[in-house]
Amino acid sequence: MAGTAKGRKDLFSSHNQSLDYIQKNLEAYLETKRQAFPRFYFLSDDELLEILAQTRDPRAVQPHLRKCFDCIQALQFGEGQSIDVLAMTSPEGETVSLGKNLKARGAVEEWLMAVQDRMQKCVRETLEIATKDYDQHEERTEWVCNGGHPGQCVATGAQIMWSRFTEQVLRNMSGLEEGVDANPNGMKEWLTTNKQQVLDLVIMIRGKLSRLQRKVLAALITTDVFCKDQIDVFVQEEVSRVNDFAWQQQLRYYWVEEIDGPHTEGGCEIKHANATLRYMYEYMGCTSRLVITPLTVKAWLTITGAIHLKLGAAPSGPAGTGKTESSKDLAKALGTFCVVFNCSDQVDYVLLGRIFSGLAQCGCWCCLDEFNRILIEVLSVVAQQLLTLRNGMKSGKARIDFEGRNIALLSHCVIVTQNPGYAGRTALPDNLKVCFRPVAMMVPFYALISEIVLYSQGFTEARELSIKMAALYQLSSQQLSQQPHYDYGLRAIISVLLMAGGNKRTNPDLGEDVILVREKATRFLFDSCVVGSVSSVETSVETTMLIQT
Repeated sequence: MAGTAKGRKDLFSSHNQSLDYIQKNLEAYLETKRQAFPRFYFLSDDELLEILAQTRDPRAVQPHLRKCFDCIQALQFGEGQSIDVLAMTSPEGETVSLGKNLKARGAVEEWLMAVQDRMQKCVRETLEIATKDYDQHEERTEWVCNGGHPGQCVATGAQIMWSRFTEQVLRNMSGLEEGVDANPNGMKEWLTTNKQQVLDLVIMIRGKLSRLQRKVLAALITTDVFCKDQIDVFVQEEVSRVNDFAWQQQLRYYWVEEIDGPHTEGGCEIKHANATLRYMYEYMGCTSRLVITPLTVKAWLTITGAIHLKLGAAPSGPAGTGKTESSKDLAKALGTFCVVFNCSDQVDYVLLGRIFSGLAQCGCWCCLDEFNRILIEVLSVVAQQLLTLRNGMKSGKARIDFEGRNIALLSHCVIVTQNPGYAGRTALPDNLKVCFRPVAMMVPFYALISEIVLYSQGFTEARELSIKMAALYQLSSQQLSQQPHYDYGLRAIISVLLMAGGNKRTNPDLGEDVILVREKATRFLFDSCVVGSVSSVETSVETTMLIQT
């Protein structure tokens, strides 16, 4: 037989040694590319080799951009064989110019790093222009839709101006503003203004808008309703000082002319309780924003406090409570690239070490979903890796030795989500628990979420309808069938509300309560007809009518 021929074993051994040698040198070569452009750490070896194999064709990198950048779907190149990079395009179709003299020339990691730097520079410049342009418009709605600013800059600029005006009102109420008499009713007047701003956006979103404009308005309404509710709380609790915790616990945006650190040209600075963070200018496109609830605020306070203490964060709770989404939405709010990685028992310390190395060198966030599915032996090694990174940040080092390599160290955050009590889950070892700040997340606030989604869909009676909507689904989950095809959770509520929003735009003269009843009845009848039971249909119709009472 060929396998027993003389010298065949020695030949196979020699080939194995050669293969190991090639593999080792290939990994060393890819490591040099990843250190030159740290976002390559989030690509697999096969994906990175595919990019490097077509380095003469800059357009070959397009399919992999979403793994390297949060919301760059594609780069626009010059016509023909031009290597000029002109603009970046988001998944929603928004295009933002990258300026002139940006060329996709040379090594792919070098010009991608140039794209990253230019992206951050352009977002910073457009945000500054949008913020300064705010005062040039008499009507806020004109600034939102006709100012020509990217959706990300509209959302962030609105938060900067809201923080500025709210703090100014607090200073006026306490008499801290020089040359201005104290105004004890300033917060009530500011609440009236906030309510009118929300109403103006709700009326505007009903009209004929482009797809991008509708997304910008929906995201802005989501944050504006929360801001309005916070001002209402300030009025009820008689908050009148800048140092009150009710104000300090808000996510406050400021545009400052100078920021301490290597970049002194100034920019957007964010304060949350005792944490001070920098806006990172990652391009976010026109993505939607998560509805902000007290549960979300609690998670955000935990994460920003963890960053301030150079720790990670560990939200835990049942599935569907918003652990991962809250983490991703805070990253959006801070303009930070957040990598989400779903863990399993196949994950080893080598893979996690590669991810941590990429985080440290590019200064982004990572959300490790279902972290406690990883084997306990791996978690013990991960604890040492995280401790090395934390000690480096606490000591203020610019470079550290990590996993046998000397790497750059930037401020980053590791967030791990856990579903405790599930089968196959591992309890974190003590040396790993100390690396994270824990926060428990339980039942979402259905009524508040429904209210804000209804506002973003153009409903003016959102508060009253949201209360009925939450009560209906609570009764449905208690009284109707528990078979798997029935869904009374948050995803089902959101889908019905979005359908109702489309129906309202189609039938603007129809009553809002009638629209919601129609969509809800349609959903219940459809679910019941899947089973084919007449009694189920009758029960569904009766339950649907509860929304009218």
